[in-house]
Amino acid sequence: MTLVGALIALAVLLAATIAVGVFLTWRQSRPHRHITHEVIDPHRLGADGLGETATLLQFSTDMCARCPSVHRTLSDIADARDGVRHLDVDLTHRPDIAKHFHVLQTPTTLVLDRDGVIQTRFGGTPSREVLELELNRLTGQNAIV
Repeated sequence: MTLVGALIALAVLLAATIAVGVFLTWRQSRPHRHITHEVIDPHRLGADGLGETATLLQFSTDMCARCPSVHRTLSDIADARDGVRHLDVDLTHRPDIAKHFHVLQTPTTLVLDRDGVIQTRFGGTPSREVLELELNRLTGQNAIV
């Protein structure tokens, strides 16, 4: 193989790697609605109950750099809406929960309906606007953005 051929192969490999990375980054913060709908038992998570309308369930770890900002955003949203509750579960010492919910990154956020059924899943840092739209969709309210 010539030097030019090796450089071309290296450039193609680099471009493919960058494209896959950009795609995965774009995909991880989008809402996923095609998920198995199981009913969450709040007591298993260490909570006394769920929100009357919806619950924002956040999975975090001690070493997660983005988790505190997501925690603040989810708490602000829950505080501003009647019947919405924010639960934060630290997975550092709960690998059983991480395995059960297939949490591969933190933060991971689940939007639950009033019955505890998973409606939407976010991997990474969800935007406030998308979370608001998901809650509006779930509660049947008009979008307020």
